[in-house]
Amino acid sequence: MKLIRILLVISLILAITACGFRLRGQISTLPFDTIYVAAPPGHTIGLDMERAIRVSTTTKVVGKPEKAQAVLQILSAVNEKKILSLSTGGRVREFQLIYRVSARLLDAKGEALTPVDEIVLTRVLPFLDAQVLAKAAEEEMLYKDMQGDAVQQLIRRMAAVKL
Repeated sequence: MKLIRILLVISLILAITACGFRLRGQISTLPFDTIYVAAPPGHTIGLDMERAIRVSTTTKVVGKPEKAQAVLQILSAVNEKKILSLSTGGRVREFQLIYRVSARLLDAKGEALTPVDEIVLTRVLPFLDAQVLAKAAEEEMLYKDMQGDAVQQLIRRMAAVKL
């Protein structure tokens, strides 16, 4: 019986590795040594982007675009909220939260390495009138989560750029 279990575990491991499955790891290198992040004022995505680059890559974030090999321009970061469903009494049951980020990557000369790219993330927020304060906090948390996802997607897209 033990032999059958061992063979089953080994065959599962071989099947998983044979199909090409692997965990999505951290990006450790970007195709440039220095980067400048330009973000719209009043948004925290620029700070989150700089922090993520510093922590997860070997690329250095610089304070001036003249010193950078690449410039990440975050053109816009917009939160949207739409009504997704209503109850029979006409009250809101669910909202759809949408987070849109537009960005492009420029080289040191100001020429585009990537065209303007838009990332759109959505989440569903169930809503109850009795829990307005809790739902407002949950909405803020979901927007922060979507912003974190957008930052990771931008880093993965920058890692795929060929110089």
